[in-house]
Amino acid sequence: LALDPELLFSDEPTSGLDPVMTAVVDQLTLDSTRKIGVTAVVVSHDMTSCFRIATHMLMLGNGPRQGEIIAEGTPEEIRANPDPFLQQFVRGEADGPIAFRLSQDDYLKHLLQEG
Repeated sequence: LALDPELLFSDEPTSGLDPVMTAVVDQLTLDSTRKIGVTAVVVSHDMTSCFRIATHMLMLGNGPRQGEIIAEGTPEEIRANPDPFLQQFVRGEADGPIAFRLSQDDYLKHLLQEG
């Protein structure tokens, strides 16, 4: 920020942080965009953080939809988007169209047998 950038790019800035430190980093991002006038591009899997700081979101797919833009819009538009893949990710649900190597039931059986 010392060089007065026009763009602040952050790749997973809250990865591995506890919820309090995540909120601190989110607030720093918001303060930077508001007070300094810099545009922030944040790549994150933390949906709580994304919804807290974003004015515009772009969601990319994985699996069979790898690299596909599956949704774009305001946080409110993303939350309201009925796409099942998107909703599974937004809600953090195990069951849905995002494919896993094992079904949830089979994975649980696997864990119990291995444990």
